[in-house]
Amino acid sequence: MSEAQNQAVPADAESPVLFASPAAASGPAHVEVPVAYDGILLAGFGGPEGQDDVIPFLRNVTRGRGIPDERLEEVAHHYRHFDGISPINAQNRALKAALEAELAARGIALPVYWGNRNWAPYLEEAVQDAAASGHANLLALATSAYSSFSSCRQYREDIARVLEATGLGGTVTIDKVRQFFDHPGFVQPFIDGVRDAVGGFLADGLPPEAVRVLFSTHSIPTADAERSGPRDRDFGPGGAYAAQHLAVAEVVMSAVAAEIPAAARVGWELVYQSRSGPPSQPWLEPDVNDVIAELPAAGVAAVAIVPLGFMSDHMEVLWDLDTEATDAAAEAGLRSVRTPTPGVDPVFVSGLVDLVEERLNGTRAGDRPHATDLGPWFDVCRPACCENVRAGFKPAAAGIAP
Repeated sequence: MSEAQNQAVPADAESPVLFASPAAASGPAHVEVPVAYDGILLAGFGGPEGQDDVIPFLRNVTRGRGIPDERLEEVAHHYRHFDGISPINAQNRALKAALEAELAARGIALPVYWGNRNWAPYLEEAVQDAAASGHANLLALATSAYSSFSSCRQYREDIARVLEATGLGGTVTIDKVRQFFDHPGFVQPFIDGVRDAVGGFLADGLPPEAVRVLFSTHSIPTADAERSGPRDRDFGPGGAYAAQHLAVAEVVMSAVAAEIPAAARVGWELVYQSRSGPPSQPWLEPDVNDVIAELPAAGVAAVAIVPLGFMSDHMEVLWDLDTEATDAAAEAGLRSVRTPTPGVDPVFVSGLVDLVEERLNGTRAGDRPHATDLGPWFDVCRPACCENVRAGFKPAAAGIAP
């Protein structure tokens, strides 16, 4: 690629996509030409690694919302229960190492730079480190699979903010892999977990009707959910965010039933967790604990709790599911199993590198693997995708403005 072709697209350019590679700058839904990336940006959420980090971390998460420390302390007890340590940074270190090993095994010589939105190491450090090492054409891989403001656009806004703040917006390009909610590498670990949980219950003599599968994901404000995904398509209640989860859950249950025919009679539903907004603000429901409390009256004796919305076992899984939801199941007299997240499952890690290769090779959209009819999702987010109702649109990388 020539020097001219490597030039970033600055914020004041006419291109509809900020800070993009030349191949993505015009805003194609799928970039179907090879792009010579020279580094991968692993973009994480971040988490505290000690008691003294907890409140400063939560201030970062809620920046701009004016939430006093006393209210933040109400959430801090989740972290304090685990000595102020979120597992998410350790998991991202493990994921970075696994990605590096898989890339090396495939002969792909791309360094992986890891930076977080809300705690050290920050995205600023990662992007500056990449630029200082001569790597200016980056492909971002965010640690979130679904479409919504908090799980996609906020990462894109932070990437744009970092490029502006560091002064690297004229020299560094950052594209982003597609949302991978229905990539087989992400879906397969959930199939394995549900199969093992349901199979275990049935092997113990429980009838299928006495088993329930609850697919759990992070609740978000209903107004944000309705604006998730592109505006030119009706995804139904809950927008693309809910539709993507429902589609993946259906794939998981169908795959399990194909292996265990009796599992076709096991009921399932999508539930939500970790609500944090004021009672006056509608958020996606039903809550996982409310549903669990109602299961005995429906004749259910055992429940598989599936963290479908999560890549790894971070705090919302450890506290909201392993602690609160598991306690709720025990109080209801139910047997319960919480199934694994993808984490560093080799199938998942291989799938992430497949996503990188799609962009390196310019793979045609029709040749990209996807487990649901919603995919393959977009390489370049569409106009007005995943608006934050409270704050509106801010400049964002890897998507057509606004």
